[in-house]
Amino acid sequence: MSDFFAMTLARVAAGLRAGEFSSVEVTRAVLERAQRAQQRSNCFLEIDAQGALAAATAADAARARGEPLGPLHGVPLAHKDMFARAGRTVSYGSRVRPRHAPAARAAVLERLARAGAIELGTLAMAEFALGATGHNAAFGDCRNAHDPAYIAGGSSSGSGVAVALGAAYASIGSDTGGSVRIPAAANGCVGLKPTFGLIPRTGSMPLAPSIDVLGPVTRDVADLALVLQVIAGFDAGDRQSSRRTPPDYAGALAQGVRGLRVGIPRSGFFEVATDEVRSALDRCVRDLRAAGAVIVEVEVPNVAPMAELSRAIVYAEATGLHASWLRARADRYTPQVRVRASTGLAIPAPIYFEALQLRQPLLERFVTTVFSRCDVLHTPLLPISLPRRDETDVGGGARMWDILAKLVHCTAPFNYLGLPAIAVPAGRDGKGLPIAAQYVARPFGESTLLRVAAAQQQAQPPFAPIDF
Repeated sequence: MSDFFAMTLARVAAGLRAGEFSSVEVTRAVLERAQRAQQRSNCFLEIDAQGALAAATAADAARARGEPLGPLHGVPLAHKDMFARAGRTVSYGSRVRPRHAPAARAAVLERLARAGAIELGTLAMAEFALGATGHNAAFGDCRNAHDPAYIAGGSSSGSGVAVALGAAYASIGSDTGGSVRIPAAANGCVGLKPTFGLIPRTGSMPLAPSIDVLGPVTRDVADLALVLQVIAGFDAGDRQSSRRTPPDYAGALAQGVRGLRVGIPRSGFFEVATDEVRSALDRCVRDLRAAGAVIVEVEVPNVAPMAELSRAIVYAEATGLHASWLRARADRYTPQVRVRASTGLAIPAPIYFEALQLRQPLLERFVTTVFSRCDVLHTPLLPISLPRRDETDVGGGARMWDILAKLVHCTAPFNYLGLPAIAVPAGRDGKGLPIAAQYVARPFGESTLLRVAAAQQQAQPPFAPIDF
């Protein structure tokens, strides 16, 4: 069929279960698309055509035998190269450590496999997830799906690009400072940073274990709800994963937003946004009001210190994890990442421990101050237009540092607080590049985020896969 790429994940899954088409047909089409996407964007580290087609053949045979089918049966996905895959190599986007083949599979990949999903290969990422732009001097930069001259976002670069290009129906990445939401926003996708602990990290590469979360990227909000239902929930391998029973995320989408309070922060976010971003987000607010949401202004605690506290934790923990490799093989790191991985050496232990100790009281203050007035907070995701890759590469000059700081200005505070946040497409700028809104909810408020995201998507349909 020629219209596979126009279909949502949910539509493809339903068609496969009903026998309208086979998993082999879909997988062959997506593999062909993936090869072309790789030439355009360098979004894959590896495409496993043989393995994917073997899995698709097995999926079709299982259906023919009348076996029970999972919600993602026969659907091709691809994920960031930071997850253990039994018997398959993983690189973490780097040439520092020898490629190795873990004996077990990461919990999220195991859950997706049990739901019937097929894996196409591994996706590009910033080296060791230390970067928000998509640059990778070890394996080559991942380039924006809409215009390769612009950044793909990071560190889950390949996740945003592959989904936007129709080379995978969904992808799992990680988010420690915005690393799911930024590439989702940069490429016109939906990306969720869940509440800390909602999705288990067993078998995934750690960057900063006190802050790391995993999250899905899709083109469609309903698709994201479907994937989240599969991967959320406690796993004994991650002692920080939540024992809460995940709610019915797909069911939440039908609830709409009538009466839901959407908070607009009086300070902290929109001051740094460009006119184009503010205009796009104003339209989102009008659409939500038209759908029945109640728009309120809210005072928000100063988030700038939270971004710095987050930075202290991330770099202290990252340097601790990399210390032995930095001593033994520093020359194998690419220069930019070697500096980032060493930054924690300049963070005194008292500062690190203070940053950890302040999290809970600052979270309680934020929840009390903000979510007593609203149900969801509305902010920019990226407050500036997407920069070019050459502006944010090594040698980009003094302006580069200002750009890099602005890329995480609206995302990093919510990593520190552990709150759920979602990136939703909100139109295009004058260059045709995506703009995104961000919505933030109280802990374990993912259902509320999905309701708001679905209402925004209804008013502003999601981007179709890019024609290339």
